[in-house]
Amino acid sequence: MGRLIFFLAWLIPSAAHAYIGPGAGIAAIGSLLALVAAVVLAIIGFVWYPLKRLRRNRRKARKTTEEKDEKVSS
Repeated sequence: MGRLIFFLAWLIPSAAHAYIGPGAGIAAIGSLLALVAAVVLAIIGFVWYPLKRLRRNRRKARKTTEEKDEKVSS
């Protein structure tokens, strides 16, 4: 029982009395924003560029089909 009480008391946080200066705080915020931006850009890269390529290929296929139809109807 004593070990359980000790363990539970160990889990209760105590005051840290720590100070983060403005330089370190700004650096931490900048790093967090850079990480978020990198993740968003990676998602865009994995989604946007394949969709862009698919649209371009469909447009080319439609254009060649229209050109073939014009040659047949001429």
